[in-house]
Amino acid sequence: MTSRTAPTPRPLQVIVVAAHPDEPEEYAGGLAAAYAEAGHHVKFLTLTNGSAGHATLGAAELVARRAREAHLAAERLGVAEYEIYDDVDDGSLVPTLDLRMRVIRSVRRWRADVVVGFHPDGGGHPDNRAAGRILADALHFTELNNVLPAVPTLSAAPLYLLMPDYATTHVHRHDIAVDLAPVLERKLRGCDAHASQFYEFSSHGQDRTVPPADDWAGRRAYLLEHWRPWFEASEDMRDALAVRYGKKQAAQVMYAESFQLAPGRRVFTPDELAALLPPVAA
Repeated sequence: MTSRTAPTPRPLQVIVVAAHPDEPEEYAGGLAAAYAEAGHHVKFLTLTNGSAGHATLGAAELVARRAREAHLAAERLGVAEYEIYDDVDDGSLVPTLDLRMRVIRSVRRWRADVVVGFHPDGGGHPDNRAAGRILADALHFTELNNVLPAVPTLSAAPLYLLMPDYATTHVHRHDIAVDLAPVLERKLRGCDAHASQFYEFSSHGQDRTVPPADDWAGRRAYLLEHWRPWFEASEDMRDALAVRYGKKQAAQVMYAESFQLAPGRRVFTPDELAALLPPVAA
């Protein structure tokens, strides 16, 4: 009798779309690291070059530096590709047809199974809101042959997850939560790579002492203290954590990220969701 083995599932293709370099790491760095550690392929895409995000550096110098920081963060997180729309200045992002087409092209070329982006509505940074709207609009067309016919369409609608930024926590629904414990150091190191943002820009004009670059213990503590909302598991995540990890483990989770299933998209069964999310460690 000939024995048969089940085919090995192919790696998932995951893309995180944000407005500025450092935001994929801040809001979805743990999720990205979990995918990467499981052998899946992750891409970060930012729709601006981050040219405004510093109190003292000029725009050209800052853009070059943030690109270097982004690629260092990708190495630390295991992210396979980091694309920055370097011709779009920080603070000037608006939902145009050209940018919609560029995002359709990026998502299709990555052959995305999972797409993560900002909420398209809500307050906060106008670039973030615009990035969410551009992505939401683009995803309506990723499977339609007559839109951008030169780039092959996706064969099925990807799983579309929304990540909260600092201004959308009040509208965000905790549908899926990821325990960061197995990947916490990776997320911390990914954020640490963006020194211009997590240490310099954020502390300008504030009474904060930033530990030196060679003091990782101090910088680790600094990130967990001053960027606490993007690491710490909040009580309103517990139900979602319990679904993935069980009530006992969920009650003990200290650090987590939360994502909302985007409304109006394909409905995924629990088994389909399980296949499209990072595996739960035994």
